[in-house]
Amino acid sequence: MARADKKIRIFSALEVANICGVVNQTAINWIKNGYLKAFQTPGGQYRVYAEELADFLHERKMRLPPELQKILEEQMSIEIVLIVDDDRESNMALRRGLEAINDGLTIHQAYDGFDAGRLSTEKKPHLILLDINLPGIDGFRLCKNFKEDDNLNNPIIISISGMDNPELAQKVMDAGADAFFAKPIDITKLAAKIEELARTRRRRPLPPIA
Repeated sequence: MARADKKIRIFSALEVANICGVVNQTAINWIKNGYLKAFQTPGGQYRVYAEELADFLHERKMRLPPELQKILEEQMSIEIVLIVDDDRESNMALRRGLEAINDGLTIHQAYDGFDAGRLSTEKKPHLILLDINLPGIDGFRLCKNFKEDDNLNNPIIISISGMDNPELAQKVMDAGADAFFAKPIDITKLAAKIEELARTRRRRPLPPIA
């Protein structure tokens, strides 16, 4: 799960045009018409996240360039983890288990919703292990907020709970979680699921060009 430190890759409109084999104005028109998600710099220049560009190419059945595929693989490698669990014993058990499997991880721990929000903003984790039964906090809303926060770059979220309930699992998956584990957690199975989710994201199959 470890990787060398990589920054989130952002493309200019011109770089998007070069990747897609079109003129710069075409890329700008895609953005202005809402086809390609982008944001503007203080100077008014358009910028596009690598993942948004990949989604755009996928929707239009265009091939994913090797350069972009490599960037996505680097970005989706797991290096920074945030564990959110008010049960300190459970929180530490998860940390020790992950460190035993991969000592290259940087692991941060939160014990309430406030710390979870602060650390997610500061550390921008690639993976969040989220106990949905936090006291005084709607764990489902917290999960949804993590998924919808553009600044977090869509982290993998694995929800955990002391209750093994299919309806509960479905509810948290509907809120945006990528997987659900009931306590006590088998660390080996958890690590395997993390690798599976990371692989799935960076190797999204693209339909063949007609």
